[in-house]
Amino acid sequence: MNFWELLEQGDAVTRVVALTLLLMSVGSWVVILWKGWLLQRSRADVARSTAAFWQSATVDEALLKLDRFDRQELLRPLIVATRTQASGTLAGAGDRSQQLTRVLRDALHGVLRKLQFGQVLLATVGSTAPFVGLLGTVWGIYHALISISSAGQVTIDKIAGPVGEALIMTAAGLAVAIPAVLAYNVLGRYIGSIEADLEGFARDLRELMAHSTAQGAPGVAAP
Repeated sequence: MNFWELLEQGDAVTRVVALTLLLMSVGSWVVILWKGWLLQRSRADVARSTAAFWQSATVDEALLKLDRFDRQELLRPLIVATRTQASGTLAGAGDRSQQLTRVLRDALHGVLRKLQFGQVLLATVGSTAPFVGLLGTVWGIYHALISISSAGQVTIDKIAGPVGEALIMTAAGLAVAIPAVLAYNVLGRYIGSIEADLEGFARDLRELMAHSTAQGAPGVAAP
């Protein structure tokens, strides 16, 4: 008996468990494929956008270049954040260096939330899918033993078949969980690498903007 036959012949609890595992698997694979594509593009975008920014003569010129290189909008929010003014409020209190630290931190957190989207789903599927499958196995074995006991004479072949069928749920839970756990770890390394590059760019950008503001360099300082 395969998984689909078990789903057709099972009761309501078995069907709920099986459908839950199916939804977990579909959801995790959608996230895996989408984030794998997104992070590959993001790594390339950050490298190209950073190089284009530092090769530009002014911030305005850099922003025009980012229209072509920064497809995932990872560096642009950081640059735009440094050009905002919050005079007359607590956000505008302190010197320019403190203001830049605050706005860059907030912008960086927003970008990182975009990169980390879906990681919670992968972690949840990886940690709960085996237990969902185990629930289906326990429930299947319980019903198998009930039907065997009502049959009267018990032999090994009558036990092995139903119990083996119930164990399919455990295998299904592991089949759902293992790709999610592996993807969570691999994608997490990609995110960490991109995050380190963005943090380095944010530090350099802060130093540039703070120095430019102090020197009053045209075309670089925030308006």
